Amino acid sequence: MASLRDYALRPSSLNALQAMEIETPTPVQAEAIPPLLEGRDVIGQACTGSGKTLAFGLPLVERIDVKEKRPQALVLCPTRELAQQVGGVLTQLVAGTGISSTVVYGGRSIGPQVDALRRGVQIVVATPGRLLDLLERGALRLDRIRFVVLDEADEMLDRGFAPDVQRILSQCPKERQTALFSATTPEWVHQVSAKYLKDPVVIHLSSQDGGEEPDIDHVVYEVWGGDKLAVLRKLLDEPTAGATLVFRRTKRGVRNLADKLVRLGYHVDALEGDLHQQRRDRVLNNFRNGKTRILVATNIAARGLDVLHIERVINYELPETFELFTHRVGRTGRMGRSGHAITLLGAEDLPMWHEIERGLGKRFPRMSPEGEVTMPPPPAARLNGGRSYGGRRSFGVRRSALRR
Repeated sequence: MASLRDYALRPSSLNALQAMEIETPTPVQAEAIPPLLEGRDVIGQACTGSGKTLAFGLPLVERIDVKEKRPQALVLCPTRELAQQVGGVLTQLVAGTGISSTVVYGGRSIGPQVDALRRGVQIVVATPGRLLDLLERGALRLDRIRFVVLDEADEMLDRGFAPDVQRILSQCPKERQTALFSATTPEWVHQVSAKYLKDPVVIHLSSQDGGEEPDIDHVVYEVWGGDKLAVLRKLLDEPTAGATLVFRRTKRGVRNLADKLVRLGYHVDALEGDLHQQRRDRVLNNFRNGKTRILVATNIAARGLDVLHIERVINYELPETFELFTHRVGRTGRMGRSGHAITLLGAEDLPMWHEIERGLGKRFPRMSPEGEVTMPPPPAARLNGGRSYGGRRSFGVRRSALRR
């Protein structure tokens, strides 16, 4: 079995891996680390929880010149939570090396971030908006950047972020190494990335390619009567060993649902983009450490929320795209654990649901709120003869069946 010690890594990197108790590379790490160490550009697609951060983090650290106290590596993330998570992994990798890293994002006072940059850092993890603000203030220069990573590349190159990302990359040297990583990389990402990458190595991993198969059961409940709250309450009343993450589309919808559940006696927190950063951090910390077992969130939690004990993801409302469905569901069943994905489907949701299933290339089993199978999956989607969940029988459709 391959070991990370087989790669030409600095002793400090090997010591960091030992302290992190990491020895064997995951499939995406085994595929991505060698070409990145060789200086190649890379596009990497692998399921959530597969170790992508370490896959680009190790080669990134290896490229740093410890003596040069200027930004040499840049990681761009779409959300503050993902930036914090990536920054945490990199902090562990550079411990005791003399390499310094910092994380910059909005919602926090910009003064301490400016001070950190002035002290001299080699690695910057950032959200685009705050990074542009720092560039405009003259607090940061990117002219010595050697390594750029777009984490969750499909969102970073989408229309919302693309102009900011283009402005940022235009200030980086053309002779640089660039890597794109995500759980989903639609074809348009490859087309757009051609502007930023040179002859990239393309990595596309699924369980059939040797990747670890996430153990996730998918069930869709038909709520034709429109009372999704009643069905949600039944689900929340079921005993579970882990936490539950409930998704809604809008900030207002998240706040309203969380308030209703609190009034009904549930211990619930809400996570949405209008929260003050300190409140966001407190909500996430309470969810991570188990103080809060139910979190209602917008799609802000679909990326970068690395909480291993999430047992269930409930789509109270459908996401806008099948890619977002994949990212939402990927919050459970992480790192070898099992999980459940539940979608509440109203009559008004059918057109969008058909689009999601069409994009995923997979049909899912449907059930009534009483547990009766109304539309079983096709035979190819039934694994292990169906799996038991919550006292009812449901047909398991693992996410390896999704087109990632």
